[in-house]
Amino acid sequence: MQPGVFTAIITPFTDTGIDYDGLERLIDFQIQNNITGILAVGTTGESPTLTWEEHTRIIQETAERTRGKCKCIAGVGSNNTAETLFATQHAADAGVDAVLLVDPYYNGPSSLEIRKEYVEPVARAFPSLPIIPYVIPGRTGAQLLPEDLAILAQQFDNVGCVKEATGDPANMRRTRQCCGDGYIILSGDDGITFSIMTDPEIRAAGAISVMSNIAPKAVAEMVDLINRGDTAEAKKRADALGPLFNLVTVKTLETTPYGEVVCRARNPLAVKTMMRILGMPSGGCRQPLGKMTGTGLERVIATLQQVHADHPEILQPVADFFNIDIKERINSPDQWAHLAYPAY
Repeated sequence: MQPGVFTAIITPFTDTGIDYDGLERLIDFQIQNNITGILAVGTTGESPTLTWEEHTRIIQETAERTRGKCKCIAGVGSNNTAETLFATQHAADAGVDAVLLVDPYYNGPSSLEIRKEYVEPVARAFPSLPIIPYVIPGRTGAQLLPEDLAILAQQFDNVGCVKEATGDPANMRRTRQCCGDGYIILSGDDGITFSIMTDPEIRAAGAISVMSNIAPKAVAEMVDLINRGDTAEAKKRADALGPLFNLVTVKTLETTPYGEVVCRARNPLAVKTMMRILGMPSGGCRQPLGKMTGTGLERVIATLQQVHADHPEILQPVADFFNIDIKERINSPDQWAHLAYPAY
């Protein structure tokens, strides 16, 4: 793999299925705004709720649409190695540039087992296809450790990159220490991409990003500036994007008849809500994801209004490509009032 920004693209839905025309428009939008690559059917693409038929078709269409224009990564991970091998074969046949293997969720294998019983079989079966482990213990309850990443990198030429979403800089520093200078670390958390790219003990090379769904140009510019050594200018981009990065997950305190509870709107609920507000192809999330709370929606609206007022250049590519009046949409409650649950 190479440095840069790879958008973990959402899956746009209609009331009856997948909006494949909308997916094509979203891919073209990314390409026009200089994205390095697109990750199809990752967590942001709601892979857990897709049928395998839908899953493989999205990969096929994304690979065809991106060919010769940007890189295509296919999400093929599961908690079943046989399924992952099946999905990887389809992705390879579709001509993707790499595959992403999330740590097996729920059944909780050890790091040793993840390496030997999950990543190794895929790497061995597809020696010419780059394999990217995706380490996100907060979602999976399991974690491929830096030591095992290093062993994989030594054993297989095609396992030289990781999507790092532990949120733990110490773990990332250990990955760099074990895996060496040539190993590629990609940020899996928009909010810390700048810090882990500029940390001399981590030196991440880019990101697999959520917020580049709506701000691909700005996120790509930030990462490119860091990789070219212009940290000061990159910091300006990071600060401007910060309010959006803080919305990947939205936590609110809600009042129920029995007291207060914390409600977390997890990715991709917030980014798809923003895309619906802006008028981009999106649709809602599939159950069991649903809607944001009213408080969460208010935070999203306020952030979009703030970003548009302070840094209109961030959302201008959306306005230009989709022919949208951003100001009108983010100031018209009839465009978005239905996107939240009523109060408890």
